[in-house]
Amino acid sequence: MGDHHVHLHPHGPYQGIGPKPGVYPAGHIEAFVEHGFARGADEIGFTEHLYRCVEAGDPLGEWWKGSPTQDLAELTAQHIEVERVLSLERYVEAVVDAKDRGLPVLLGLEVDFFPDTIGPVLDLLAPYPFDFLIGSVHWIGAWGIDLPEQVYEFDRRGHRQAYEDYFALETELAASGAVDVLAHCDAAKKRGVYLDEMPHDLYETLAAAAGRSGVAVEVSTAGLYQPAAEMYPKVDLLKRFHDHGVPITISSDAHFPEDCGRDRDLARDMARSVGYKTRVTFRNRVPQNRPL
Repeated sequence: MGDHHVHLHPHGPYQGIGPKPGVYPAGHIEAFVEHGFARGADEIGFTEHLYRCVEAGDPLGEWWKGSPTQDLAELTAQHIEVERVLSLERYVEAVVDAKDRGLPVLLGLEVDFFPDTIGPVLDLLAPYPFDFLIGSVHWIGAWGIDLPEQVYEFDRRGHRQAYEDYFALETELAASGAVDVLAHCDAAKKRGVYLDEMPHDLYETLAAAAGRSGVAVEVSTAGLYQPAAEMYPKVDLLKRFHDHGVPITISSDAHFPEDCGRDRDLARDMARSVGYKTRVTFRNRVPQNRPL
């Protein structure tokens, strides 16, 4: 099994650990491969965040502007100023070079979904030789739903409304055909905010949309290390994906080499528990089934 969601740089201001943002020194990609393979991975799919790349500025635009919640707009603007320090060109060159040297790596990208700009984003990405794209929802308008400094918006908006707003975008992403895999598809829970009753209706709508479009969904261990304290997606949602014939990938969402491939046995076991026997990998955005 591969690890199909891995980043080469951590978030936030540079803390002096590892290479500086946008720098890919000799041995850096190899370190991720080494740690992933030590945990049983057979290939590593790198998926840098598009929004962190300077080339994303024009196609994504300043989506936080014009928001009626000016406090959230200001926080998101500050976040982007810190985060947008990578180059899509240099990232692609680094991973393609690793592939050319025979390393078992795939070129992917994590694409934030905004309905109004997904077209220009796909135009930007079309010339690049991606093996797969993963799609995610991190912002609902100006609200960075998984950012700790913006978690208060759950209470202001109302927890159920927040979940409805998040899953509406996630479902639209699933139906769009824009990406190959849904990343951390119930990330509304990341900060540990849960509903009193499980949102079965939102889960079913999302799973059905994914089943119709053919998009895959990742089983990610990253949530174990967040306030949510559980994998993405919740097992009830994963079962619904299985019932609708949605394929899966396994991922760690690692941002440091030592986290690559972590807890993959837990992800595999959860997938098997709801009936999965296969997972998918990708070449040139074409899915290929593999045994789980």
